[in-house]
Amino acid sequence: MMNTPTTRNGLSIVIPVFNSQQTLGELVSRLSQVLPEQNPSYEVILVNDGSRDRSWEQVSQLAEKFDWVQGINLMRNYGQHNALLCGIRSARYEITITMDDDLQHPPEEIPKLLSHLSEGYDVVYGTPQEDQHGLFRNMASWVTKIALQSTMGAQTARNISAYRAFRTRLREAFSHYQNPYVSIDVLLTWGTSSFSFVPVHHDPRVKGETNYTFRKLFVHALNMITGFSVLPLRIASLLGFTFALFGVIVLIYVIGRFLILGGSVPGFPFLASTIAIFSGVQLFAIGIIGEYLARMHFRLMERPSYVIRENAGTNGE
Repeated sequence: MMNTPTTRNGLSIVIPVFNSQQTLGELVSRLSQVLPEQNPSYEVILVNDGSRDRSWEQVSQLAEKFDWVQGINLMRNYGQHNALLCGIRSARYEITITMDDDLQHPPEEIPKLLSHLSEGYDVVYGTPQEDQHGLFRNMASWVTKIALQSTMGAQTARNISAYRAFRTRLREAFSHYQNPYVSIDVLLTWGTSSFSFVPVHHDPRVKGETNYTFRKLFVHALNMITGFSVLPLRIASLLGFTFALFGVIVLIYVIGRFLILGGSVPGFPFLASTIAIFSGVQLFAIGIIGEYLARMHFRLMERPSYVIRENAGTNGE
């Protein structure tokens, strides 16, 4: 089991950082106005996920300026959810809030999340009142939510967001988790089924460019659905059963035609099409099994979810 800090009353804000030197200063400034009004004890954990700009320098300066800012610099780019996992494991307070670094998640909406969380839920998502992304990004997010439905349930997956508040003790459910494929939303389901959401305002991105492309989100969805669910294997089994039944029907038809009409089914195209269908289904099923074998291979390699290069800040009160 991985050692984690003892939690106490307060707020931990975990923010993965990637190429966001233009927004970090304003983000921390706005948080400094909001957090003291919610709880006298708080911290902001900025996890630099292999940024190619001067984000880490900015994080270090903020950690030096504010004793409630802690910086964690990862060895390379591991991905947003891996960086979140690192920050969540470093959180010291009983409530953790995750948010993006691009100012699309307004700090001023944090009170809404906390108010809803106080109603007895374990996880509350800040669902955007309206999407601020383009067509392809929205399509990719839709694919991701479809992938999550098999592990989280349709209603919960429909309202997920990177803007979330949850009880930090939930991390005990995945404190032993070591895998290069990480989905915070799925890991949270290991600790609770008490999810909810509240509509919040999301601002459009005004600085920098989005780091999530359709391809990256699609790959993330694929990793989730094969890394945390057996749904693809069940689909492959269903397809195998369906086409085996189809093969039996074809066989009955051929034998029946021979017995009744005294001849076989004419035509090479019919035979070739049948063989192509069965071959395609077999290759599809083998491909799905291969995806699972690859994840087992990486799990046996014990590749870490992240590696920390250095820390910034005293993590003081």
